[in-house]
Amino acid sequence: YIRTNGMFDAVLAHDKNGIFDDNLMRNTLDAFTGLDGQDLASRVSTGEHYEWQQGRWSQTQNDFTKPTTQFHVVALDFGVKKNILRCLASAGCKITILPASASADDILSHNPDGLFLSNGPGDPAATSYQAPHILPTLQKLIATNLPIFGICLGHQILAQALGAKTEKMPQGHHGANHPVKDMTTGKVEIVSMNHGFTLARDSLPAHIEETHISLFDGTNCGLAVKDKPIFSVQYHPEASPGPQDSHYLFDRFVEMMRH
Repeated sequence: YIRTNGMFDAVLAHDKNGIFDDNLMRNTLDAFTGLDGQDLASRVSTGEHYEWQQGRWSQTQNDFTKPTTQFHVVALDFGVKKNILRCLASAGCKITILPASASADDILSHNPDGLFLSNGPGDPAATSYQAPHILPTLQKLIATNLPIFGICLGHQILAQALGAKTEKMPQGHHGANHPVKDMTTGKVEIVSMNHGFTLARDSLPAHIEETHISLFDGTNCGLAVKDKPIFSVQYHPEASPGPQDSHYLFDRFVEMMRH
């Protein structure tokens, strides 16, 4: 039914005695407006900047690693996952996390070697519309040739700053074991996804290369700017369904900063 008709609204309820208020559930469902037009990223973004240097978990050490840092990355927080920060740290990055409201001057004042755009919830078009500073901020940073890496919502917002548009999917991609093809190598990665919006492929400007696609429905899963050190992916390379098929993306970001 979902595959044919798309996602529908629902209420999940639990009571150990099996007693439910049907009217309350029905009213809650009727009041749900959906994700279209919802800027949720601003609600979950950090309120102040902080530093991160903790690496991934080591089974041999039975602890999180403390890797040596080579580069300083500023991460814009739209709802960042800690394991993304750990993967960046393990790749050799010291990370300064800033609120999504940070300006280009705020970001550049930290003298970063690169900029990371995090994952997050909600409608990317609404986030850009209700926080109108975001796209001009990114466009200023894109013009500086600063290396930029985006994941999930960060991928979608970066695409908007580059001139592309996003759209609601009939049904989103959620969970592990999603096959994604790297169009630059022909390899297939098994990845985790959690998104209900996607890039409108026909809106991609000529200077944007589509680097990854979903093998389930052909939707966009990655992009790169042809003449700049900028790329992003729709999926979550910090997750481990592959188990580490996509960790190379963090190393790619570091190599961009190195050169």
